Amino acid sequence: MKTIKILSINLLLLSCFAMISTGCKKVLGLSLQENYNYQPRTLDPNINMTAKEFIIARADGSTGAPTDTVFRWMKKGLDYCGIDMAEYEKTGRTYIFLHNDAIRIYNTTSKTVTGGLFFIFPIVNVDASGNPVIDPVTGLPKTHAALDWSEYSKTTVKNYFLYLIGQGIFNFYDLNAENKTVISLLPAGTKAGKESMLGYWNGGNGFDQDGKFYMRIQNNADIAPIVHNDKANDRSGGYVTTNGVVHVFAQVVYPSK
Repeated sequence: MKTIKILSINLLLLSCFAMISTGCKKVLGLSLQENYNYQPRTLDPNINMTAKEFIIARADGSTGAPTDTVFRWMKKGLDYCGIDMAEYEKTGRTYIFLHNDAIRIYNTTSKTVTGGLFFIFPIVNVDASGNPVIDPVTGLPKTHAALDWSEYSKTTVKNYFLYLIGQGIFNFYDLNAENKTVISLLPAGTKAGKESMLGYWNGGNGFDQDGKFYMRIQNNADIAPIVHNDKANDRSGGYVTTNGVVHVFAQVVYPSK
């Protein structure tokens, strides 16, 4: 019995060898793919639109995919603060785009925000006089996660987005494992409002007082992401627009080095 089984296996292996050497044939009822001449290619990073058009296209599903709204909450913030969208049409810039998850992660069961900017920098609870409600145990203001941009001041939101626009183009071929300092559009010395814990962070300034941020490439064996301020790795980067370059982050992007 063992001899018969071994003989059968050998015959099957010989048949498979003959099949592979001559292309796809049917052997013992099995059909394999024809020989394929693989031609490697590099994906084109050029998206043939401005950064502004890129935001709009992927904020409302107008790309042809109704569910493609990954920049929906970023666009909501831009609309709320009234930033001049012409800033996303100017040339020679590095744009940090925020995926929805970088802004808020919403639990539909508990109906609460459990992650993102709205969670990391929550809104300060105030009393009837507008003063922060202080926790007697911690001595810190009591807070709640924001549900919408409107819980932050328009000035704070606008300054946050100005910080995410770098002057000059910094793509993968411009960066290495060492931090490169990028000058943002945020004026030096700008401070965040005290309506959220952002205003209590970074020594009570919130924003980077130099108006600058760091960028580098993570030196690892995986996908070598772009790192912003040594805190957040990009989700996807290197989108070459007609007026600059875009890097997308799905983690909280901190507004200070």
